Amino acid sequence: MDIQSALYSGMQGFQRASAGVTDATIDINRQTRANRLNETEQAVVTPAVAAEQPRQIQTAEQPGSLTSSLVQLGQEERNAQANVKSIQTADEVLGTVIDIRV
Repeated sequence: MDIQSALYSGMQGFQRASAGVTDATIDINRQTRANRLNETEQAVVTPAVAAEQPRQIQTAEQPGSLTSSLVQLGQEERNAQANVKSIQTADEVLGTVIDIRV
C-alpha cells in the first residue's frame, strides 16, 4: 500500500466533496429565492388581475429539485467525512512507519 497515493486520493475526494457541497448549496439558494419570488408574486396578484390573466407559476427548476439538492448536500457531507477518515488513517499509518524506522 502506497501511503502517498492514499493521502492523495483522500485529498482529491475531499476536494470533490467540497465542490459538491458548494454546488448543492448554490442550487438550494437559487431554488429558495425563486420560491420566495413566486410567493411574493402570488401575494401581489389581486382577484381582478387573476381573472383577466391566466396564472403561470414559474419554478426555478423541476418540482422536488430542492429536495434532491438537499439530499445531494447530505451525500457530499458524508463523502467528505469518509475522505477525511481515509486521510486520518493514512496519516496514522505514516506516523507508525516513521516510529518503526526510528
